[in-house]
Amino acid sequence: GIGPKTAERLNALGIATGADLQRLSLDELRGRFGSAGDWYWRICRGIDERPVRSSRRAKSVSAERTFNTDLSSHDALHGELERVAGLAWERIARNGSAGRTVTLKVKFADFELISRAHSFADPIGDPAAFTAAGHHLLGILLPVPRGVRLLGLGLSNLIDVGEAVPVQLGLAI
Repeated sequence: GIGPKTAERLNALGIATGADLQRLSLDELRGRFGSAGDWYWRICRGIDERPVRSSRRAKSVSAERTFNTDLSSHDALHGELERVAGLAWERIARNGSAGRTVTLKVKFADFELISRAHSFADPIGDPAAFTAAGHHLLGILLPVPRGVRLLGLGLSNLIDVGEAVPVQLGLAI
């Protein structure tokens, strides 16, 4: 909320930081900056009474699960991935989305965190394709070098299910 001209005026008063601005009273700020003085007084104190708007569109939808004991076997990891994929897909369906990128998140026993992703030309719009993509990404990592503490699976590059999806047409040559 501070433009170049106001910054010059503040600097001339020896004010370079929010802490410097807090030293001035509301009356001093109003006297020097008019009604904008009220705004400067509030922002340097972290006061903002505008309503929070949380209706922005999600960029990704995911779920993850941390295990009580580290997993390392093929069957145990793929079984847990099924469960995580189901939780994630419930959120995806509730969000009314489809997406082009599936991301697998893996945290190992030593807390090293890695992710692997695959993007598709067409959006994934069903749970079977989403889960299969997750299994493929997990399969690339197996066998794991150490136990797995957490698995996560998510979908990004989202579109609304109702949006028209462009279709690549073939050419008869």
